[in-house]
Amino acid sequence: MQGKIVKLLFNARDYVSGQQMSESLGVSRQAVNKAVKSLKDKGFKIKSVTRKGYKLEGFPKYLCEEAIKCYLNTKLIGKDLKVLETVGSTNDYLKKLADEGAEAGTVILAREQTAGKGRLGRSWISAKDNGIALSLLLRPEVSPSEISSITPLSGLAMCRAINDFCMLDSRIKWPNDIIVGKKKLVGILTELSAEFDMVEYTVTGIGINVSQTVFPEDISHKATSILLETGRHIDINKFIATVLNYLEQELIINHYSLGGQAAADYQKLCATIGRQVTFSRGKRKICGMAVSVNNSGGLDVMLSNGTIATVSSGEVTVQGIY
Repeated sequence: MQGKIVKLLFNARDYVSGQQMSESLGVSRQAVNKAVKSLKDKGFKIKSVTRKGYKLEGFPKYLCEEAIKCYLNTKLIGKDLKVLETVGSTNDYLKKLADEGAEAGTVILAREQTAGKGRLGRSWISAKDNGIALSLLLRPEVSPSEISSITPLSGLAMCRAINDFCMLDSRIKWPNDIIVGKKKLVGILTELSAEFDMVEYTVTGIGINVSQTVFPEDISHKATSILLETGRHIDINKFIATVLNYLEQELIINHYSLGGQAAADYQKLCATIGRQVTFSRGKRKICGMAVSVNNSGGLDVMLSNGTIATVSSGEVTVQGIY
């Protein structure tokens, strides 16, 4: 009921009487008063005036599902959305829900993540309310070989959301990082569960540095945050809604395929293209010029002999970034 009250007050933009709320929600005035008190305790700024009713004047400054849903404009992604106080890994938490039958579009967010995962076994730790840990469950009806576009499409969505909402010039460092300048702002990790020739589900984890001003010594030279780049604190709930809106636009509308306009947009935002890169093939280190990202999300690299090598996964070092 709290979510319905928040949405009702948000859409009204003015005072709503307790009687109106009671009738609209089909509950008693006492139940309305109790729910409003609980919302105030959670950090919602709700003004109460005798004979006028209630008016929403502000949301909590921390992640809050009721606030996010007020700004959400999606049909699938975030339809089922939950914010956790703390969790080991949002990806692990959501994979468990997926195994139990959770619906496509389910989103898990956490105010604190203590055992988050990055690519190649790295950790991603989010101190409470400093960063955003987000995981998205999808159930695309495709084969495992057709699923490789989810990470690049998610990266494209993140770039669009950051550049739109934060007025930054973020770029994609292939395959799964979002950077500002030469520093990492976002990391993306997609995990897969499949049976035979069909995907059962994917869980895409997105870690966003929001309010950090100091990073551990081993990554301080290559990490940044929205606060460091903009000099201001953002409305975190409105930002998350923007992220989810763009994720739906890029993933669902493009049918999980990096082709057509999505491919062109990705190329424009990919900071790796046009730079010298180094990657591994077995025990060999190979260098070349990154020239494009193909429709499967692989990085096409021109070697010194003029041939094209495609890198589908693994560690890639990009000259001038990290």
